[in-house]
Parts: sequence; C-alpha cells; structure tokens
Amino acid sequence: MITKRIIPCLDVRDGRVVKGVNFEGLSDVSSPVELGKFYSDNGADELVFYDITASAEGRALFTDILRRVAETIFIPLTVGGGINTVDDFDRVLKCGADKVSVNSGAIRDPELITAAARKYGDQCVVLSADIKRVDGRFTLFARGGRDDTGLDAIEWIKKGVERGAGEIVVNSIDTDGVKGGFDLELLEAVCSAVHVPVIASGGAGCIGDFIELFKKLPAVDAGLAASIFHFGEVEIPVLKRELAGAGINVREV
Repeated sequence: MITKRIIPCLDVRDGRVVKGVNFEGLSDVSSPVELGKFYSDNGADELVFYDITASAEGRALFTDILRRVAETIFIPLTVGGGINTVDDFDRVLKCGADKVSVNSGAIRDPELITAAARKYGDQCVVLSADIKRVDGRFTLFARGGRDDTGLDAIEWIKKGVERGAGEIVVNSIDTDGVKGGFDLELLEAVCSAVHVPVIASGGAGCIGDFIELFKKLPAVDAGLAASIFHFGEVEIPVLKRELAGAGINVREV
C-alpha cells in the first residue's frame, strides 16, 4: 500500500509566509525558515515553498531565503514561483530544492516541461495547476490565480504529463482557504486523466477532510495544506495518528 504524504505549504511573499482565501487577502504568518524547521521536526513528509508573487512581478525567485530554508530541513523540498527557464531549475536545485514546481512559466512555454524533464528527470518536474470553475468548466489560471487562460485544466494537465511532468499539484482556487474540504470532484477528474502522483491542495479545514480525501480518492498521493498547519488548528503528529487509525497508510512521526 502506498504511503500517503502530508505536505505543509509555505506561501512566501517578501521573505515572509503569508496566507489568504481564494488566493486573495494575504496576511502575514511567520518566518519561512522557522516554520520550515518546525514542520521538518514534527512529522511533515515534504515541504513546498512557493514565492507567490515572483511570476506576477516578473522577477526571479528569491534564493537567499530559500537556501536558508533548505539548510534547516531534513525532508524533500519542492520549490516554485518565477520558474520560466531551465536555468531557473538549475538555480533553485543548487539552492537545495529536490523538485521544482512550474506553473505560469510552463503555460507561457510548454517546452519548458520537456526540456527540464530531459535534463533533470521526470521526478524533478512538478506541474502545479491553479484551477477554478468557469461556467461549469475546470479552467486553468496563471500568475497566482490572477489570469484566466481559457484553457481546459484537465487537458492541460494531461499534456503536461505527456511532456514529462512527474507529479501534479492540483490547486483548487474555489476551495482555497475556505476550509470546507478538498475539491473532490476536481481531484477525481485529474486522477482519472493521469497516472503520475497527484497532490491535493486547497480546502483542508480539519482532520476529517484528510480522511475523506484518502478514503474517497485512494488514487491521490498526498494532501497539502497551509493555514490549518500554520495556525495550529491541526497538528501533523495528531493528523497522522488519526489517519493511521482510519486505516490509511502514513509514515510514522
């Protein structure tokens, strides 16, 4: 049985971790270095670091704070934000990232996925997709959820996997920060379309949401969340005990 992963997400703006609702109304939370170390020491399976305004501001990802985070944790680190070229992959990996997440950069140039997978391997390339329902259709958004691309999100993800993406992060804008549960309808559609690991992101509000996610959609590999971990509403060791008690295979803390 595949071990399900629990992944905290650090949305970083100006060197600080922030969190909002539906990708808007961001508020300051903590230092990414301190928070990253806390999660590494307290049972997180991986850590995701997003420089959330890099793409919108048209700049490269901040590497100084990233390097400090990588030096303090002992779990796999996925990094995204402002990844537009293979050189960006190289720069981030040299800072200590294990995997690199692409989103807006891949939408502008899908060949980036192919080139990065060829150079670093599929397992290094994570395709992150920000998705919102528009007229009843799963639609892909770019630049941190700001721009409606008009693209069908499921078709985009399928093409990304064909190009070499080895993992998919499904960010539901509709459920982000709402704490009403993961977007199971969207996740089921993605899992039915591809056969690479799928990470669910957006909507976790309690332990029961993770249990529901893995019970109803056993094809989902990991649950990613931010605010419920940042604000201590759910503690990862407690979450893992409850998941194990529900018959879901997780790595022990």
